[in-house]
Amino acid sequence: MTIFFTYVLLGLSLAAPIGPVNAAQLDRGIKNGFFHSWLVGLGATAADGFYMLLVFLGFVHLMDVPFIQVFLWLFGFFVLVYTGIESLLGAREITMIQEDYRKVQTYTKSFFSGFMMSLFNPLTILFWLGIFGSVLAKTVSDYGIEQIIIYTGAIFLGIVVWDLTMAFLSSSLKRVLTDRFLYFVSILSGTSLIGFGIYFAVQAFNVLFL
Repeated sequence: MTIFFTYVLLGLSLAAPIGPVNAAQLDRGIKNGFFHSWLVGLGATAADGFYMLLVFLGFVHLMDVPFIQVFLWLFGFFVLVYTGIESLLGAREITMIQEDYRKVQTYTKSFFSGFMMSLFNPLTILFWLGIFGSVLAKTVSDYGIEQIIIYTGAIFLGIVVWDLTMAFLSSSLKRVLTDRFLYFVSILSGTSLIGFGIYFAVQAFNVLFL
């Protein structure tokens, strides 16, 4: 049981650091409510599951190919900058009636927003194909396949708990904070997404020319 909760903590540690997905969850929760924020996190979790599957199938060595690295950094740049700009443009909607904005921001769009951000986030890929690959190798040597399935589920449990917490907190902000403060939070979220995107572009440049 102690080992199980250790893996739950690993999942929480993966999801908790402030990054693109958390920024997007905060933005969607303020503008659209709990379910939109949660679906962003759920989409990101689905991408995590995809990379976990790749680890099981042995695709770890693909990350050593420079072309793959550059592609992932650049695609992550475009996804994050697009999402950040969308957040900045929608910041004004916080101080207006939300019905029209909610019609545009569908549940499907929220889910795929989180999915694409996590799928093409090289830092996420580095964790699952690198760190989790190492954890998996040790787990395989120490335990059986049943334990691996249980501990993998524990990681996802930690991620889901954090996603639900973020969705609850971000959707609650709308009810307890002023419109002006929420406006600046949305601006900060959008700016941070663009900042992460620029960081990804710099990493792509380093792979290509350094």
